[in-house]
Amino acid sequence: MDGILSGYGSEEEAIQQTGDVKPTTTIGRTETNQRTAGLGSDPEDEIDDINGDVFGIKESLSNQPKSEPNPSNIIDRQIITTVPHVIPAIDQSSSTSLILRPSDTEMNVNVKYSDMILPKQGPKNPFTSRKLEKMNTLNGHIEEEYINEVDFDRQQRTFHVLKYAKNPSIISSTSENPALNFVGDVHSAFKNEGMLASEMKITKAMQKKVKRKREDKGELGVFDEEEEEEEAGEDGAPRPPTKSREYKGPWAGWQDEHLEPVGPDEEEYEAAKRASTSSSIVKKQATEKGQGKREVAYGEEKSTLHAKSLHDYQGRTYMHVPTDLDVDLLSSEPPSECFLPKRCIHTWMGHTKAVSAIRLFPESGHLLLSASMDSRIKLWDVYHDGKCLRTFMGHSKAVRDVTFSNDGKQFLSAGYDRQIKLWNTETGHCVQAFSNGKIPYCVKLHPDQDKQHIFLAGMSDKKIVQYDMRSGEITQEYDQHLGPVNTITFVDENRRFVTTSDDKTMRAWDFDIPVVIKYIAEPAMHSMPAVSIHPNNKWLAMQSLDNQVLIYSADSFKQNRKKRFAGHTIAGYACEVGFSPDGKFLSSGDGSGSMVFWDWKSCRILKRLKCHDQVIISHSWLPHETSKLVTASWDGLIKLWD
Repeated sequence: MDGILSGYGSEEEAIQQTGDVKPTTTIGRTETNQRTAGLGSDPEDEIDDINGDVFGIKESLSNQPKSEPNPSNIIDRQIITTVPHVIPAIDQSSSTSLILRPSDTEMNVNVKYSDMILPKQGPKNPFTSRKLEKMNTLNGHIEEEYINEVDFDRQQRTFHVLKYAKNPSIISSTSENPALNFVGDVHSAFKNEGMLASEMKITKAMQKKVKRKREDKGELGVFDEEEEEEEAGEDGAPRPPTKSREYKGPWAGWQDEHLEPVGPDEEEYEAAKRASTSSSIVKKQATEKGQGKREVAYGEEKSTLHAKSLHDYQGRTYMHVPTDLDVDLLSSEPPSECFLPKRCIHTWMGHTKAVSAIRLFPESGHLLLSASMDSRIKLWDVYHDGKCLRTFMGHSKAVRDVTFSNDGKQFLSAGYDRQIKLWNTETGHCVQAFSNGKIPYCVKLHPDQDKQHIFLAGMSDKKIVQYDMRSGEITQEYDQHLGPVNTITFVDENRRFVTTSDDKTMRAWDFDIPVVIKYIAEPAMHSMPAVSIHPNNKWLAMQSLDNQVLIYSADSFKQNRKKRFAGHTIAGYACEVGFSPDGKFLSSGDGSGSMVFWDWKSCRILKRLKCHDQVIISHSWLPHETSKLVTASWDGLIKLWD
């Protein structure tokens, strides 16, 4: 097999290294050399010979060596190979062959892939798996190595602290070239004798070098300004600056400390000032053009009655609860059993933009109030004709939230025009307007009958403000949140309320006391922009923005880890959560316009109902029906399902 190596080298090396090869092969190679020498020094002949097998690879790779027939002595010999075909280990330092060395950067011979997968030395073990074929790839060489995790962490820490580490390619330290034992800052490695960061001990000299010194505190009662006013020298030249003796006390800086001001330079400041001035001028011009058309001041609100007359033949208005139905709307008991809706039975169309919230008339649910992004609020009939009864126009921008009073005679509306307005449901007049200059995100009247003149509003300035309608002023502020307040929910017989915010926290408060009694914030929590309470008033269902509905206790405010409702995608929308009147089903809209229904006990998804083309932002179950549901979407439609 030494013939393989000789084939990669020159002719002379082949003769020297294969001195002990069988005579048949040697004679053939010698005669070939003689024939080559006899051709003369013609360069064309040399080129023809080079185009042949100049390295003898074809001849040496054959299993049976070829021999030239000798005319004087023709002997046929049969060669029996008892050693497997391997690449033997040779002395790379004494050889000038073309086989790659560890220090070479180029390969002058294209070695066959079959030779690359051969064992380096010794017979092949038939009991081992053929890993060499898998490890040699077209893009490089793969090696399986094991590194102790503790040693790796120690070396990594040493490299980050001392800027050097042991060379992972070398198993043990070599004395021939110590520079190869480390990677990174080799000089620091020699200086520290290759110690790890955990083995280093800080000396006193290093402590003195590391420890910074403070500047002199100065003398009490001395100011540098007095020294600067001293006269100059005799020659008129200013005196050299003397050491400051002004009293600095504990505020003295550190030695060799250079504090540079951070901020825009004079040119950047002037450019920013010009840009802000131009933008303010443009905004002022736009305001002057359209402000009179958009703003609706208090007293300028109006409403439109869409019915023929406000009263019927008996003198009753639409506020009267109908009694000519097969459902008792005056009953205080919910249905004994509810079912999931299947089909759409009515569609209310009237809003030109997305619907942001819908609210049913308290107790009876025979009227429906809807707020829209078109700055209008509409009142709809649910049971008789299903028509629009009245349109309230008093906001200049989109309406964010609406809420009824306990008797339904009045309702509050909150808009992006920073206004909160109190409306009369029957006459359509705006009774009162409230504003503190911030955008109200949610509004909630106090549920107690004797506190119907008080309402809470979650504002964009991270506060919950409490208004008294009788005086029209703010009587209390709750300002512990770190983001805009999204929801307000009363619990514990209306003595407490829970708020959620964009700061991904939930806080519980005692009414009229601006101190948090329960603060819930976990690293895995997301913002919960929609909250609903269970019909039994024991659980709070919160829509989390990580596509799940979480359940919290209404008394202890602890999360019920056994109940988790997932499987829908709200895509960042504040989709409201609802409960069936009997509390057996939990429902929520999703970002694709479908309603998802879960079983309250098992938390399994029971049904998906495609209702709208866009996100279902709000929905409500009719309180006295077994399977009727109202949905509102950003497509501007409101639908009734049964």
